Amino acid sequence: MAKTQTRPSHRCTECGWTTVRWVGRCGECQAWGSVVEVGAPRLAEVKAATPTRRATRIKDVDADAAARVRTGVGELDRVLGDGLVPGAVVLLAGEPGVGKSTLLLEVAAQWAKVGRTTLYVTGEESAAQVRLRAGRTDALADDLFLAAETDLGTVLGHVEEVRPSLLVVDSVQTIGTAEADGSPGGVTQIREVTAALVRVAKQRGMAVIIIGHVTKDGSIAGPRLLEHLVDVVLAFEGDRHSGFRLIRATKNRFGPADEVGCFEMGEDGIVEVSDPSGLFTSRHEEPVPGTCVTVTMEGRRPLLAELQALAGKSPLQVPRRTMHGVDSGRLAMVLAVLERRARVRLHDSDVYVSTVGGARVVDPSADLAAAVAVASSALDVRLTQRCVAIGEVGLAGELRRVPGLERRLAEAARLGFTEAVIPSDARQSEQISMSRHGLLIHAVPTVADALDRLGIRRAPGRPAADR
Repeated sequence: MAKTQTRPSHRCTECGWTTVRWVGRCGECQAWGSVVEVGAPRLAEVKAATPTRRATRIKDVDADAAARVRTGVGELDRVLGDGLVPGAVVLLAGEPGVGKSTLLLEVAAQWAKVGRTTLYVTGEESAAQVRLRAGRTDALADDLFLAAETDLGTVLGHVEEVRPSLLVVDSVQTIGTAEADGSPGGVTQIREVTAALVRVAKQRGMAVIIIGHVTKDGSIAGPRLLEHLVDVVLAFEGDRHSGFRLIRATKNRFGPADEVGCFEMGEDGIVEVSDPSGLFTSRHEEPVPGTCVTVTMEGRRPLLAELQALAGKSPLQVPRRTMHGVDSGRLAMVLAVLERRARVRLHDSDVYVSTVGGARVVDPSADLAAAVAVASSALDVRLTQRCVAIGEVGLAGELRRVPGLERRLAEAARLGFTEAVIPSDARQSEQISMSRHGLLIHAVPTVADALDRLGIRRAPGRPAADR
């Protein structure tokens, strides 16, 4: 194979995207002024080498070598697929201050408390600072080793000396190597450091968890290749003004990629929440206009969420539309459907919609609950507290069925709700009532029918429970 030489190329310093000519804006990450010229790569001849280990029949491979090991943190095990696989490399990314280091320090301590050797490498804090946090969160264990290093070679030396079964690196952007160009945190450095950690993890059968930073738009910082190199990519999410945290898998080679784990950040560290439904609902002694509860799906887990609305006469020429925790585009559509299809006057009213507990509701199944809450507030009608509304709203005013409906209804019944309003089947064009999961189910075809069935458009000023 003859040696060939390609034309000089240009590379983006932010994401590693390459092009044969200079451009002012990166075609991958859309960053301005980040494309620079690099040396012309050479395509060298590669000779066949004698393998050091013969290929093995897949039936002869020992499957027990990849048996899962639980971390001791149940919600994380749920997301990973019931534990860590030896040799797996996990990337955990999240915004600053969300609690990534606190969570992984807890994971490392739980892993070490059962006699498994653990190495925690910190490049952002000193050893004394990590020790201080470990004492506050009760994350101390005899088999937990701590190293404050930023050089890749030294980190690998610690691995050879300690021989851990779990390695935690906080964070990959702070580790550098002299074998690669650029400064720590750059595209080339991150690629080389991650590739080295992946190699040592596969060779030793050691689980590795890497903390990664995120950019301003919430995506993982560094080259896209970083997500391809690792086995599992986890996103740690949460509002800094709320203690609730969600961890979800966006990639998982060894388990489900649609599962979520729930945590709560407190003074003593981060605590897993096995039943988070009560965090997103409020308790009222008596029914209040403008509130409605729905059941959303976070991965495969049903969660209750309460939407609150306030609508009133606006003194402005252009009424306000303010929302928190819900998608502004979907809410605008719901308001238009209420005005046009359900004859609820809103064009001259200020409308405020918010979720309880800092929840972020993006599931389309919350459309009906938003419509019920807004109409209840606009018409000053109190709803029964033991009713949930589930359904997606279409522009024609129809209600569309949502996936996982049976699981949602079962969760509502488990938490003590007695009634539910859901979309009817496409074959049905009229309201029907039935009993399912111990709930009185009202299946209705349109938003207007749902408001009528709940008594919102017929009995202003009285609770719907008195209909």
